[in-house]
Amino acid sequence: MTRVLVVEDDPQLVRALVINLQARKYGVDAAPDGATALRLAAAHQPDVVMLDLGLPDMDGIDVLKALRGWTRVPVLVLSARQGSEEKVAALDAGADDYITKPFNMNELLARLRAAVRRTEDTPLAPETTLVETGDFSIDLFAKKVVRDGRDVRLTPTEWRLLEILVTNPGRLITQKHLLQEVWGVSQSNKTNYLRIYMAQLRRKLETDPAHPRYLITEPGMGYRFES
Repeated sequence: MTRVLVVEDDPQLVRALVINLQARKYGVDAAPDGATALRLAAAHQPDVVMLDLGLPDMDGIDVLKALRGWTRVPVLVLSARQGSEEKVAALDAGADDYITKPFNMNELLARLRAAVRRTEDTPLAPETTLVETGDFSIDLFAKKVVRDGRDVRLTPTEWRLLEILVTNPGRLITQKHLLQEVWGVSQSNKTNYLRIYMAQLRRKLETDPAHPRYLITEPGMGYRFES
């Protein structure tokens, strides 16, 4: 049974989440504050955490940082904070997804299932680092991309961007993280770099670059690779 830890101080929302999750055969623990959440996470080792940011005793970002000190459990942030800065801060702190309130229950459950699937995927071993899509394949070990039977020539920068995204399938990677990893800390605000290079990657890999299937933009936040 997949166990979900719900960290939320709104009793009505907690009740709705617990009912919906239990109806779908999830095990559920609920914590009304950050301290209880950290205690339950350590005791019960949940498979997924749903985390509100506005908790009565501490900010949800601090709970997230504390969790990331010892576990890679998927964390779905549920928050009424809709500003891009808050979203980026949560994602940079280690959140796997960010859902704004009010949300559609079916969409939330779909994102929960996606998070569980990602944790169940076996990490790529060095000898099997082949990523296959319907339109191209990527050999991470040989640093090679093939589309329609032909090698795709990528620049070192394009390759590094693609490598980061495909080794984190389905996960939103923030603009700040990508900029720091590829260009360095001093360039972490140069979002125009990302737009230029992502456009180049899409032209080389996507069937319809204007409507990408694999290299997805999350406006104001970052990018994700969907296989």
